[in-house]
Amino acid sequence: MKTRKIYPLISLSLILALVQIACGFSAAPPTSTPVPTDTPKPTSTITPTPTNTPRPTPTPRPTRTPNLAATQRMEDFNAEAQSYFDNGYTTTADGKIQEFRDFSYDWAKLYYYNWLPLGVEVSDFYMTAHFKWSSAYRNADLSGCGFLFAIQDNGDHYAVFLDKSQILFLYADQTANYSRKISTTRGTGKVKFDNPADTPQEADFTVIVNDTYAYVLVNKEVVGEYTLSKSKILRGGVGLSVLSGTNKDYGTRCEMTNIHVWIPNS
Repeated sequence: MKTRKIYPLISLSLILALVQIACGFSAAPPTSTPVPTDTPKPTSTITPTPTNTPRPTPTPRPTRTPNLAATQRMEDFNAEAQSYFDNGYTTTADGKIQEFRDFSYDWAKLYYYNWLPLGVEVSDFYMTAHFKWSSAYRNADLSGCGFLFAIQDNGDHYAVFLDKSQILFLYADQTANYSRKISTTRGTGKVKFDNPADTPQEADFTVIVNDTYAYVLVNKEVVGEYTLSKSKILRGGVGLSVLSGTNKDYGTRCEMTNIHVWIPNS
């Protein structure tokens, strides 16, 4: 897992954890559990620390025994890809799906998010999961589950989070050592959920990237369209993330299920 602080002027703190999460239609369970360890540094002098995180190993799918549930699942994936193409969010419906094991993580460090790379590199893609999140503090700041994409070797990346009231879309620049909030080009980027400290909140969350355009969908509805920088490299890794809005108790708890990434066929 890796960590980053968010705005106003954002400093970076990286933590190391040996994590393995297996991908594929019948992936094996992780072989270790992330245990983040913070190393305190003055916020004005924090610099990125590269880490070599083991990448997941794909598990071959069964080929001999027919599986009606798997067949139905593939039909659902194909219908999902077709709907995004029909709505103009992607340039093709022809692609492949990679699935990942369920993800659960607690994180209690105000203004920081922690992330797990999935070991997949993409440019155009969509990524989706069912989120369930809760907070240990009723007056917590922005917090929730999210995705990272365009992760570069030096740590530059985009991050998109689902908070109870809004979408938080960030670009993290390691060289400049800051995170910049990206505003919507179209749409409000606003959502409305009950307080996750009272009861866990749930939603389907999808991020679609097509060239320099990004679309964020909550429960299959587009809540924001975003324009990405043409000067930034968009091909890169993707990951799962948790943004904490409080230092209290467990902070923010995030569970993700039905995690999958769609990549167009070249």
